[in-house]
Amino acid sequence: MAHSAQTPHRTPLRRISQGSLFRLSRSGAYPDAPHGLGFLEPAMTEFLDETEALQTNLEGMKHLSDSLQTFNESFASWLYVMNMNALTTDWVQAPGEESFQLAQRRAEKHAIEAAEALKRAQEDMLAAQQREHEEEAQRQLADRTAFTEITDVDTTYMGNTTNASGKSGSTVAAKKNGVKPGAKVKMTAKEKKERSIELERIVSCLPLEFRGSDPSLRRNMESVLEGLMNAPGNTVKLPDLIKPPDLNQARVNKCLIALVNRKAVKKDNSSGTVMYRWIGIP
Repeated sequence: MAHSAQTPHRTPLRRISQGSLFRLSRSGAYPDAPHGLGFLEPAMTEFLDETEALQTNLEGMKHLSDSLQTFNESFASWLYVMNMNALTTDWVQAPGEESFQLAQRRAEKHAIEAAEALKRAQEDMLAAQQREHEEEAQRQLADRTAFTEITDVDTTYMGNTTNASGKSGSTVAAKKNGVKPGAKVKMTAKEKKERSIELERIVSCLPLEFRGSDPSLRRNMESVLEGLMNAPGNTVKLPDLIKPPDLNQARVNKCLIALVNRKAVKKDNSSGTVMYRWIGIP
């Protein structure tokens, strides 16, 4: 019996890795590569460097882990202490019933202070208005006093001059004509109407207080104007215009000052006696 020849079993060769050391040593791509195991020296040197870098990084990670562990323990201890403190400490400053009562009393106190401040402000305003009224009254009184002083000086000087030289020429002329200085002259209805129109025109040129704000002062002004117009030569002395009790000396002097300022009357004391002569308003 013939036996066929059998091929012996052989293990297939493994494919050589492209990066194997044997291929690297036998490769023609690196003709300058050292023979044998000499090529391991640079590879092991690089491997050693990388291993040292890895060890350094691992030591850094361990140090970081230790630091985090220390921080965690410290922070956990602090949290625990705070928790125990909150559970065992009484917060006396926390608002309670007395705090709300105190806040209500403070609000009531502030409301009372605001009301008092408003009241004081109103009182101060009323006091200021009263002071203004008093100052106005004092100014009016000062004006009247100044008018009276001026009139007294004129009258005193006039009296002294009259005693020394006798009666003035206007009084003598008035007596000669049979007309009393300052007295009203009888006029017809037409003349009265014309006189009224003339007085109205004159008064309208004077300050506001003579134009109607003070009716009594307007009547006094009309009486003074009539006395000037009816006087002989339209010239009079101040006493000739006084008609108490309504038309006193101060009122006459005030009316004459207004007329002199308006240049409707000329004041003349060249003869030694103060005389007022009616000029008129153009």
